Amino acid sequence: MKTLYVKFVVVTIGIMLFSGIISFLISNTYYQHKLKPQNDQKITNFAQSIASFAEEHPYIDLRDYLQNVSSLGYQMYLVDESGEGTFFGAAFRDESISITVKEEVLDGNVYHGILHFPGETFVTGFFANELRNTIGIPITHNGNNYALFIRPDIKLLFNEMHLLFAWLLLFTIVLSTIMVVISTKYLVKPISKLTRATKSLSEGKFNVELDVASNDELGELSNSFLTMATKLEQMDDVRKEFISNISHDIQSPLSNIKGYINLLENESITSKDRAQYVSIINDEIKRLSTLTKQLLLLASLDRNEDILKRKTFNVSEQLKELVRNYQWLMSEKDIMLSYSLLDVEINGDASLLHTVWDNLLTNAIKYNKQNGSIEITMEKSEDSIVVTFADTGIGLNLKEKERIFDRFYRADTARTRTIEGTGLGLSIVWTIVHLHNGDVQVTSTEGKGSTFIVKLPIK
Repeated sequence: MKTLYVKFVVVTIGIMLFSGIISFLISNTYYQHKLKPQNDQKITNFAQSIASFAEEHPYIDLRDYLQNVSSLGYQMYLVDESGEGTFFGAAFRDESISITVKEEVLDGNVYHGILHFPGETFVTGFFANELRNTIGIPITHNGNNYALFIRPDIKLLFNEMHLLFAWLLLFTIVLSTIMVVISTKYLVKPISKLTRATKSLSEGKFNVELDVASNDELGELSNSFLTMATKLEQMDDVRKEFISNISHDIQSPLSNIKGYINLLENESITSKDRAQYVSIINDEIKRLSTLTKQLLLLASLDRNEDILKRKTFNVSEQLKELVRNYQWLMSEKDIMLSYSLLDVEINGDASLLHTVWDNLLTNAIKYNKQNGSIEITMEKSEDSIVVTFADTGIGLNLKEKERIFDRFYRADTARTRTIEGTGLGLSIVWTIVHLHNGDVQVTSTEGKGSTFIVKLPIK
C-alpha cells in the first residue's frame, strides 16, 4: 500500500525530474535553432576581423598578435601552407581535424565547425572542447596563406551562456509550478471531498458518499469516515429510539401512579382495594427507581474509567450468594438451575461485577420458559476465567443478537412486549466487563435459548 508520504515524495521527485528533462529538451531546441547559428556567426565575424587586421598590418608578428588575442578568452590553431600548426590559448581536449578541412580553409573557404558540430545535446554542441568544434577562416599575412581555427574557451563560453541558463531555469520553474498545481489539486481533491462530507455530517446528513479509492492514508481515512457516518446514523436512530422508549417507560408508571392516586381519593373504596392500589403504586415507583439507577450507573461508567474499586475476591462465592437470593423467583417459575463453579479469586470491582452476574441471571430467569433450566459454568486458564450463563428461554433472532449490547436498545417484538425491562441491563454488562479489560459474547437460537459468555482477566 502506497502511503501518502510516499506519494508526495514520488510526485515531488517526479516533478523535479520531468520538468528538468522537458526544460533541458526545450533549451536544447532553442540552442540548436537560435543560439547555435548566432554563436557561429558571431565567432565567424570575430575571426574575420582578426584576419582583416592581420592582412592590413603585415608588419606585425602574426603569432604574437594571435597570442594576445587568445588571452581574451579564445582558443586558436594556426596552420600554414606546409601543414605545420601552432596552438594559442587554452589547450584543446581533442586536437584532431581532417586534412581536407585544413586544405579547404587554406583554399579560401570558411569552415563552420560550430554550426555543423553534432548536436545530440546542447552541452556537447556548445562546450565540446574539440578542434572540430571551431570556426576556420583563411588568413593572408605578408604574402603567406594560413588557416585559422578559433573558438571561445570554456570560461568565456560560460559568460556567454547566461541567457541559455536563464531560459533553462525559467522553463524549469514554470513547468514545476504548473505540475505542482495540477498534482496538488489531484492530491488535495480527496481531502476536499472529506471536508464537504464532514460539513454534511455536521448538519445531520448521515447519508454521505465518498468515492475515494486510493490505497493510502486518505483511503483508510475515507473508509473510517464512512464507517463512522454509518455508526453515527445508527447511534442517532438508537438515540431517537431511546427517547421514545424511555419516554414511554417513564410516562407509563407515572400515568399508573396518577390513576391509582385518584382512585385512592375515593373514600368509598374498600380496605382491600386500597391496599392493592398502594401495592401497585409502590411497584411503579420501584420500576422508576430501577430505571433511574441504571441510567445513573451508565452515566457514571461513561464519565470515569477510574470508577473501578479493585480488590481481590472469590467469584464462585459471589455467584453462589446470587443464586441463593434468586432461588425463590426460580421456584415460582419452576426453573431448574445447575452450576459448576471453581474456587477462583480475581482482582476487580466486586460491586460492579455483582451487577454483571445479577443482570445475566435475572435475564435468564425473566426470558426463560416455564419448567425451563439455567446452567452456570466456570472455566479457568492461566490468566483468565470464563463464566457462562446458559438458559432455555425464548432466545434471540439475528437482528437482536447484533444489537443486544447496544445502549438503550430493547427488542420490540410481540413475544417480549409483556416482559418488563429497561433495555439497559446488557449495556451495563458490556461496559463493566470491558472496563475490566474483559469480553462478553452471546450465542443464541430463537425459541431454544441463549448463552452469555463472560471472559475476565484474573489480574
